[in-house]
Amino acid sequence: MTDHVSAWDEDYRRRGNLWGGAPALLPELPSDATILEVGCGNGKTLSALVRQFRSVIAVDISPRAVALARRHPGLAAAALTVGDARFLPFSDGTFDAVFLIHIAGHLPEPGRRAVAAEACRVLRPGGFVFFRDFSVEDMRAGKGLETEDRTFRRGNGIITHYFTETETRELFRPLVPVEIRTHRWSMRVRGRDLPRAEIEAVLLKEG
Repeated sequence: MTDHVSAWDEDYRRRGNLWGGAPALLPELPSDATILEVGCGNGKTLSALVRQFRSVIAVDISPRAVALARRHPGLAAAALTVGDARFLPFSDGTFDAVFLIHIAGHLPEPGRRAVAAEACRVLRPGGFVFFRDFSVEDMRAGKGLETEDRTFRRGNGIITHYFTETETRELFRPLVPVEIRTHRWSMRVRGRDLPRAEIEAVLLKEG
């Protein structure tokens, strides 16, 4: 796991704010919902979350990412901490919603299962997990050194796993899928339209 942290820290050191642009639209939840973002990076999605919800906590395994997020406009007072998504430092049933945006796919299979289990653990009954990660249909799937089935390591040392809808459903059992879909769009690269694709899921904790 140390190598994993080092790879992310080095990427943030070299490139600074890795994630820019407008975040995806957020779900409609009560403004007083208690929110956790796991893997907040330099604060792209977090900046939108704190504008919409009054109680937001965010964690990331990279100290450099957390430091960058703390310097993000509007996040100076946000509740940010360095933490491991596989071992969240929160009590059972703490949050109304957990956001996992491009985090689980950067871990090997045991880590992905641990992240899903922790998200379920810290979620209150009636709460939701909002998941987004790359699909097997994405143009980058298959690029790099394959370390596991559909998991590839590229030159920066960071791994990326490419999901299917069925795999996502199974990963988050016993949560109940409200929606699992593949979001597809095109990216024009050197005059060619190449496929981009993500798995998006909303999953409910019954009780």
